[in-house]
Amino acid sequence: MIRTATPADIPVIHAMVRELAAYEKALDEARASEAQLAEALFGERTAAFAHIAEDDATGEPVGFALWFLNFSTWRGVHGIHLEDLYVRPGARGGGHGKALLTELARICVERGYERLEWSVLDWNEPSITFYRALGARPQDEWTMYRLTDDALRALGSHG
Repeated sequence: MIRTATPADIPVIHAMVRELAAYEKALDEARASEAQLAEALFGERTAAFAHIAEDDATGEPVGFALWFLNFSTWRGVHGIHLEDLYVRPGARGGGHGKALLTELARICVERGYERLEWSVLDWNEPSITFYRALGARPQDEWTMYRLTDDALRALGSHG
């Protein structure tokens, strides 16, 4: 079952974010607190949204998708950027990842959004295979760039 996250889900979302970071070999970079996630998902200026995948038999959360809106100047409409998709190892292969992506695709179709986009680490072959099987294609002609920490502060202080 897929459902919209509630404030009560913050601890489990936080735990799964950390599990995902450990899987991606970057646990030390996962610094978001439960309070920060609560503010982003349910605060005064909501910036992100989340869905929870529950085990059909137990109702326990086994995965999540955390996403936010983007905008295409070329198409003139919003899209969804999927920041995190995670299913706990014991629940993988049970259709939860596909169900989460199906829900986001449904939201796109319902709202007239024309894109559902995400990034995947180039070494994560199981996920790449899964995404390709759904019909997703890599955007190999684009290279993502990121400013963080000292570089971001240096550029931001020159305004």
